[in-house]
Amino acid sequence: MAAVSLGLSDNARKQVAESLGPILADHYLLALKTHNFHWNVTGPNFQGLHTLFGGQYEALHAAVDEIAERIRTLGYPAPGGFAVYGKIATLTEAKGGESWSQMCEQLAADNDSLVQRCRVARELAESLGDAESGDLMIERMDALAKAAWMLRSHVG
Repeated sequence: MAAVSLGLSDNARKQVAESLGPILADHYLLALKTHNFHWNVTGPNFQGLHTLFGGQYEALHAAVDEIAERIRTLGYPAPGGFAVYGKIATLTEAKGGESWSQMCEQLAADNDSLVQRCRVARELAESLGDAESGDLMIERMDALAKAAWMLRSHVG
């Protein structure tokens, strides 16, 4: 396999890839949690939340692919699997039995938390000269913040 030559040092590529791994795991866990809530939401806002959760988990699944492919572009294997994600993710799974409003509140908080994690990764990437990974984190922060706003708007 040819050496990766992106104009970044080996150390920079490694640091950025390592910072993206937990963000990948958190995106995957958030997608799974959102999908679970999509299936299990009940109440007066069922249709709207079922649709909202559906769009959000689909967007998260697409983001998982983008983040994993960025890690691969940097020349490192993308982490995968529940055991690995369980070790490196910071978000937590749903306990089950949440009301529709608790679902919205949990997902909004998780999206906000992930915005903060992406912000740290962006700052690292940009400090190491990796504008592309920084841009990806900006895209993720924008999408996650918008998702959190939409979720909070349902609760009032």
